[in-house]
Amino acid sequence: MKEKRGFGFQWHLTERCDQKCKHCYSVAEQKNHLVKKALSVKQCFKIVDKILMFCKKTKCYPGINISGGDPLLVDYFWDIAEYLKKKGLKFSILGNPFHLDKATCDRLVNLGCESYQMSLDGLAKTHDLIRKRGSFRATIDAIELLKSAGIRVAIMNTISAINFSELNKLIWLVTDLRVDLFGFARYCPTSSNLLNMIRPPDYRNLLEEVWETYSSLSDNKTIFSLKEHLFKLLLYEKGLFKPSSKQIVVDGCGCGIRHCAILPDGQVFACRRFVSPVGNLNTSTMEEIFFGDEMAKYRQIETLEGCKDCKLLYCCRGCHATSYGAFGSFFAKDPQCWKLP
Repeated sequence: MKEKRGFGFQWHLTERCDQKCKHCYSVAEQKNHLVKKALSVKQCFKIVDKILMFCKKTKCYPGINISGGDPLLVDYFWDIAEYLKKKGLKFSILGNPFHLDKATCDRLVNLGCESYQMSLDGLAKTHDLIRKRGSFRATIDAIELLKSAGIRVAIMNTISAINFSELNKLIWLVTDLRVDLFGFARYCPTSSNLLNMIRPPDYRNLLEEVWETYSSLSDNKTIFSLKEHLFKLLLYEKGLFKPSSKQIVVDGCGCGIRHCAILPDGQVFACRRFVSPVGNLNTSTMEEIFFGDEMAKYRQIETLEGCKDCKLLYCCRGCHATSYGAFGSFFAKDPQCWKLP
């Protein structure tokens, strides 16, 4: 019987990448000399085993998302994919479009790749400005290539003051392209640079416009992810969502609760979007890390500034990775929550 509860592992195999995105936290860390030394293939196999043991003991199924950089640039990527198949595990990839062809896509399907996520951070000119010249066209071409191979395509957008005006046009584009899943996450500042962050009232207006667009396309085959937790606040204000009276986490930010990030050197972060080390899989088990004191800090949601007194504490909590980027503390208020002063 398949377990109903999932635990997400965002596994960054490498920092090697064909793009140098303006909002990339990995690029920012490399500038600050925080480059991670990659593991050997045997060490990666041990990480897979530790993931399986953790999920067996906690009675959940592993949602393995292999990322980077670009994981296809790792010499032993295919060895890891073969090992995952041997262990009966499916996986998804968060990557770039540049190293995909029919043979690669067919091989990915055979090894259990269920979906491939790429980014579109705006229309052609804006996207290429943020990522790399030619990236937009390469991503559009890769969508059809992946779908023809039977791999679900997810498109993610990192929303900021640079590109938010194109979001609705982008939503219409991805539905025309028959993308399977679309979602967006907020730009997360890496050095207290708030210039690219959208003002709270403007962000609420944007979410309302996006909700109307999503609603008008509800019969479309594209699934729209409500990855942005502040959608809960918007829908609550519109009378479309009623929070449970039970004081138990049912939704919202999963930091410390249902996901973690594994870095190229085996270090584990509570969330990849900010510096949040909680252990290392080279020296500890996943159980020791997840139930350890460092990870437990991120489960103290009653200490979150602004959220702790909110009716939506157990189903929203905003994004405190942006709090860390803006104010230097995960527990500071969400800088784009329009409900907060």
